[in-house]
Amino acid sequence: MAAPPTAGLLPLLRLLQLASPALPVGAYTYSQGLEWAVESGAVRGEADAAAWIGALLELSLARFEAPLLARQLDAWAGGDDAEVARLNADFLASRETAELRAETVQMGWSLLRLLAELDAFAALPGWRTRLLAVDTPAFPTAWSAAAAAWQVPAAQALAAYLWAWAENQVMAAVKAVPLGQSAGQRLLATLGARIPALAEAALVLPEARWSNYTPGLALASSRHETQYTRLFRS
Repeated sequence: MAAPPTAGLLPLLRLLQLASPALPVGAYTYSQGLEWAVESGAVRGEADAAAWIGALLELSLARFEAPLLARQLDAWAGGDDAEVARLNADFLASRETAELRAETVQMGWSLLRLLAELDAFAALPGWRTRLLAVDTPAFPTAWSAAAAAWQVPAAQALAAYLWAWAENQVMAAVKAVPLGQSAGQRLLATLGARIPALAEAALVLPEARWSNYTPGLALASSRHETQYTRLFRS
């Protein structure tokens, strides 16, 4: 007998929950240096925002954070908690400024607290204990734990993670530049079209080639720490 058309939809629905702006981790309070880029005049309109966000998506997220997330998904699914811990420590060490490190630690802790109390995750045998055992979990570590526990396919998980990041960056640009809602949707359509190929490449990128060399982001983030007026925490 053929499987019903709704079979296998639960992992997709769980993924939508993880990628939703409603996820209570405080992502909307961070711009990852974009606010300083606006303040400095580097980002003045829709085209500048597309270039800034697109460069970070391709040169940082897709070449370091996404492949690291893919490796964490494998480690969680395979029960390799030592590898999870190693990758978590590597990600924390890769944060170049105090703001960027504080951001991923705060978001990771918030997601950990949510998952620890959420029956859909905590009731799954062993998963709550394994996540709580991670020392100072970064956001990708907690996020990948939920995706692995909910059996989300890796390609879909990476695409959704990159989309959620891009959406948050676009919403920050809408507020900070500012841009109109239509401009925000144009940006998301353009950035979204790039995500499938970036996610596919990240799945197979060997660790020796991981790189988040984005000095512009590091400078923007460090300057943001002393910016006089600001809407965002990074």
